[in-house]
Amino acid sequence: MASLRDIKARIESTKKTSQITKAMQMVYSAKMNRAVINVKAFIPYMSKMEEVTHSVALGSSGVSHPMLQTRPVKKTCYLVITSERGLAGAYNSNVLRKLNQTIKERHQSKDEYSIIVIGRIGRDFLLKQGHNVILDVVGLPDLPDFLDIKDVTSKAVGMFDDGTFDELYVYYSHYVSAIQQDVVEKKVLPLTDMDATNTTLTSYEFEPSAEEILDVLLPQYAESLLYGALLDSKASEHSARMTAMKNSTDNAKELIGELSLQYNRARQAAITQEITEIVGGAAALE
Repeated sequence: MASLRDIKARIESTKKTSQITKAMQMVYSAKMNRAVINVKAFIPYMSKMEEVTHSVALGSSGVSHPMLQTRPVKKTCYLVITSERGLAGAYNSNVLRKLNQTIKERHQSKDEYSIIVIGRIGRDFLLKQGHNVILDVVGLPDLPDFLDIKDVTSKAVGMFDDGTFDELYVYYSHYVSAIQQDVVEKKVLPLTDMDATNTTLTSYEFEPSAEEILDVLLPQYAESLLYGALLDSKASEHSARMTAMKNSTDNAKELIGELSLQYNRARQAAITQEITEIVGGAAALE
């Protein structure tokens, strides 16, 4: 049995750990709230961007663009969003597990797909597994700005345009609530999900032509989809970290209670033994 000193040292150590995890829980709670605000603030812009893009693409007769057309798929690209560090519960593992399952189901060889990864955790894991990672981005801040990923989104759209791959999917953790995050697969390119029947089209007069406008508008729309996925993923990340720290704090408190009970029992046993020895010694002197 552990000594009283050892048990007391474990209690003190666990209390300090619980103080740290409680502080981290509060920090990530604040970051989660700010990330959710960023997501909500981005929704009106994305809605208007979608409306304009659909109106230009679907409301102009005879207009076509390579980003709107499905072509034979020789190679698929997956853009996966993970975190820079751990301590986020199952946030990273859920996304990476879903990606691995998809790759095993859809592809027979590594030549059929490529991966663009955001986040150090995902990059290290996918490289260790031997996947075909063609581009990675690490060191993003907890609350990223569009300029932080402008380069990678532009390269992703550019690689689709030049035929490096024929379709692009993004994998990320979608924020549902503070206690729920769902892994999402979303097809970004080609932009074939535009449906005129479900969209209110606005009539525009174009200067210059609709084709020239689409050349600028469609890449920006695709980049906005990727940025929106990143904002959503960051909200999920901070939520997962907050939940993980809360669980750690609760577990620490539970452990402290068990150790305190163990300490009290050991202390009572030591006192009882001392009393027994005193009584025994007194009886021997009589």
